[in-house]
Amino acid sequence: MPFDIDARVIENRRLSSDYNVLSLEAPDIAGATEPGQFVMVKPDRGIDPLLRRPFSVFEILRDGGRPVGLSILSKRVGVTTGQIFGAQAGQRVQCLGPLGRAFTLPGPATEVWMVAGGVGLAPFWTVAEALAGRGVTLTLFYGGRGDADLLYLDYFERLGVTLAVCTEDGSRGERGRVTIPLERALAARQAGTDVLVHACGPDPMLAAVARLAARYGCRCEVSVERVMGCGLGGCYSCVVPVKAANGGFHHVRSCISGPIFDAATLVWD
Repeated sequence: MPFDIDARVIENRRLSSDYNVLSLEAPDIAGATEPGQFVMVKPDRGIDPLLRRPFSVFEILRDGGRPVGLSILSKRVGVTTGQIFGAQAGQRVQCLGPLGRAFTLPGPATEVWMVAGGVGLAPFWTVAEALAGRGVTLTLFYGGRGDADLLYLDYFERLGVTLAVCTEDGSRGERGRVTIPLERALAARQAGTDVLVHACGPDPMLAAVARLAARYGCRCEVSVERVMGCGLGGCYSCVVPVKAANGGFHHVRSCISGPIFDAATLVWD
């Protein structure tokens, strides 16, 4: 069951001129959140914006092992993200969650390869934190337009996550898109190695990752990014097409049927 609270801003970490991490005091939501779930956030009580916006839960904040809050990773691009970027400690933020379906968390016999584009990194800290504790082998394929778009690499390295980093302008790591090192790794995968791919980012990236996973016989789950008005299935603003048994397709609401989907069930064309 989701909780609807006025969460106090604990801290606003500005990572650059556009990126920030907003930490919120929300123990009930934090304690119930599973990796890949999201919250609906509205940082201002005015009418612009009128509705809340979805954000993947980035970190679960703990005090002595007890969940006390959560954080969201944001890039300033519009009204809501501008307000999030400018939020001050002590301010109250409307926060509803946890919402949606979570990623599958396998045991040590399965490797998990996380594929992130830009702020698509957001759901993977909780995934990595949970699976590192289970002894699962983890790899993060992380791409951005430039070096400034790559965040928290040291966090993942401290968990023992193998990094494969690339940028479109070549300013860090390999030049090109994140699917280049992913395809190379899939092609070189040893026979019998069980790999589960988790991906989050723009739709073209998700479609490319889904096709690569299918070509090389790997399971793949994707976290779709959609504009949502409510997060509870009432507004139908976040629908995605899924395959139907008759060969056609139908639409489902990503806020309740997702945002995590088996990539093989989605219609990409």
